[in-house]
Amino acid sequence: MELKKNVAGMKPGETGVISGFSDDTLSAKLLEMGFLPGTAVRFNFSAPFGDPVCVNVSGYDLSLRLEEASTIVILS
Repeated sequence: MELKKNVAGMKPGETGVISGFSDDTLSAKLLEMGFLPGTAVRFNFSAPFGDPVCVNVSGYDLSLRLEEASTIVILS
């Protein structure tokens, strides 16, 4: 069985598949940015103090606040 977690909990170089969102308010913004369920996401790196983080989704490198990243549920 696959363990569910969120993008904020990923380590550099780790990949996962987006399964959904835990915050309906932010989900529309994230969907527009390309975070679509079923899409692979790769965690690139985090800023020196941990926030924001850089991820790759749909061929784009995007920067997210940890608050936003924590609402993206993934299957690792």
